[in-house]
Amino acid sequence: MISKLENIDQQLLLFFNGANAEWLDPVMYFVSSKLFWLPVILLFIYLIIRKYKKHFWIPLVIALISFAITDQGSHITKEKLKRYRPTHNTELCEKIHIVNDYTGGQYGFFSGHASNSFGFAFISLLFLRKKWYTYIIIAWAILVSYSRIYLGVHFPSDVFVGTIFGILIAYVLYYLSKTVPYFGKAITPYH
Repeated sequence: MISKLENIDQQLLLFFNGANAEWLDPVMYFVSSKLFWLPVILLFIYLIIRKYKKHFWIPLVIALISFAITDQGSHITKEKLKRYRPTHNTELCEKIHIVNDYTGGQYGFFSGHASNSFGFAFISLLFLRKKWYTYIIIAWAILVSYSRIYLGVHFPSDVFVGTIFGILIAYVLYYLSKTVPYFGKAITPYH
C-alpha cells in the first residue's frame, strides 16, 4: 500500500513538474522567493490596523506565532523523518525539471513553504473576514505551494501535509486566542 502511494506521489510530481515552460521558470522561481511574501504581509498589516485600530498588534503577534510554529514544525519534521527531496532522490533527480540549479535542502517532508503560506493565509483570513481577501490569500497560498512542485523540490504529498499542518495551526491559534480574556474581547469576529 505504501509503495503504491509513493508511486502515485512520484507520478503526480513528474506530471506537474513536467508541465513547465521556459517563460514560467522565472515566474515560479520568484513565487517561491521571500519577496513574493512582501505584498501580502503589507496588505495584512494595513487591513488589521484599519480593522483593529489600537489592538492591531494582537492578530499580528498571533500571525507571527503561527509562522514560527509552521516553520519550525516543518524544519523539525524534515530532520526527524529525513525523506529526500525529489531533487536529491537518486531515482528521480535526472527526471526532474530544475530551475536555476535550485535543488533545496536535502530533506523535504513536509513543505515549509506550504505550511507557512497556508498557516498565514488562514490565520489572516480568520482575523479579517473579508470575502475578497479570502480569495486573494488562498490563491496566493496555492500558487506558493504549487511553485514548490513546479521547481521539483517537493513531492505533492509534502505540499499536501504542509498545507494541512498550516491550516490546523492557524485554526488552533485563532480559537485559542479567542479564549484569552483580553485577546478574546479585542478580536471578536466582526469587531
